Amino acid sequence: MTSPAAPADGERPLVAVLDYGIGNLRSAQKALERVGADAHLTADAGLVADAAGVVLPGVGAFGRSMQALRQSGLDRVALDAIAADVPFLGICVGMQLLYQGSEESPDVEGLGVLAGTVRRLPEGVKRPQMQWNRLDVGGDPGLLAGLERPVWAYFVHSFAPEAGAQVVATCDYGAPVVAAVERDRLWATQFHPEKSGRVGLAMLANFVRSLTPAA
Repeated sequence: MTSPAAPADGERPLVAVLDYGIGNLRSAQKALERVGADAHLTADAGLVADAAGVVLPGVGAFGRSMQALRQSGLDRVALDAIAADVPFLGICVGMQLLYQGSEESPDVEGLGVLAGTVRRLPEGVKRPQMQWNRLDVGGDPGLLAGLERPVWAYFVHSFAPEAGAQVVATCDYGAPVVAAVERDRLWATQFHPEKSGRVGLAMLANFVRSLTPAA
């Protein structure tokens, strides 16, 4: 599989990568630029409102990440974008923040966009899961459209959301672990597409492609 080709500059959709000061957010921005987005790492609510798509990356602890998101005011910005049906992608802890809460930080409320709780990985496995793992894909999710099976992605995490209706991919790590969800134009991955080589770039290209109306 060849790497996705970036479109001409005039065709690059504006993507806002929410900058709330947690983790290496720039790696997601650079990967999005590589597959054709005009990606900006930003905390500017006005720029986010103008964006064709919004990305919420994240690494580290759920509680600290949620606190930073709220202190930056980007929690409300993220919720407004999702409510307005703007294409939205959560990555790793950014995915977890979309849920109601996490066992990692039981006193901290998540964004509550998706029902359920983020749970610790099963007993008997090494935590964190820090490896490539094969995705068990259900249906034909937009994020994985056109990708040859099997699909392998790179994970670094100790917690993952519990299963729900929006799950489109899992991986086997002592038990089925939620790897990706989709609901309308809300997409989220527990793995890191920006660290998953050409396959990950193809996933991000699918997200960017969804921002441009079909000719």
